[in-house]
Amino acid sequence: MTDPDGIEALTAAIGRYNEAWNAQDLDAIVAMHAPDMVFANHTAGETAEGEAVRDHIAGIFEAWPDMRFETRRLYVREGVVTQEWTATATHSRPMRRGELEAPASGETVTWDGVDVIPFDENGLIKRKDVYSDSVSILRQVGLLD
Repeated sequence: MTDPDGIEALTAAIGRYNEAWNAQDLDAIVAMHAPDMVFANHTAGETAEGEAVRDHIAGIFEAWPDMRFETRRLYVREGVVTQEWTATATHSRPMRRGELEAPASGETVTWDGVDVIPFDENGLIKRKDVYSDSVSILRQVGLLD
């Protein structure tokens, strides 16, 4: 049986990508990116491109060393994956928003988000556009009421 639209291949690829994120396996994650990949967290107003993506993701793992994602819904179409997820992590590092700082609480924090991930013709990820509920994070760590 063939996979003319590449749906099965994309589904398998996003499965490997998500496993690498949950293992915080930076090498495996970056190996799935196209060289000119763009990582854009639109909620946080952060964008990294090309080789800078590796350091950006490493910073996420530094801030949330036990962060894990669970996919709630997965949509796979010609060359693009959209996934709704819930992240869970321990607030184990201080968090800042402007001049405000929330010291590490040791509490579990959860938040929802959506990724839009187009792939190139070689099966590599061209970009990752992240939209997440940062207000929920800020409330849970005490930076918002």
